[in-house]
Amino acid sequence: MDIQVGDKLTMKKPHPCGSKEWLVLRTGMDFKLKCQVCGREVMIARSKAEKNIKSVKREEA
Repeated sequence: MDIQVGDKLTMKKPHPCGSKEWLVLRTGMDFKLKCQVCGREVMIARSKAEKNIKSVKREEA
């Protein structure tokens, strides 16, 4: 799956704050994601994250 820094991900399961929207801050073997509602930043394994992604929105420049 092609995920890049700056992409907005919609996940299948919500964060405890209720949001399903995440911003990608870093990629690699792990993703660093930032919740778009509460601002929490989390590191999640790439394999686990890719299973839970519903859609990817990329800002075209």
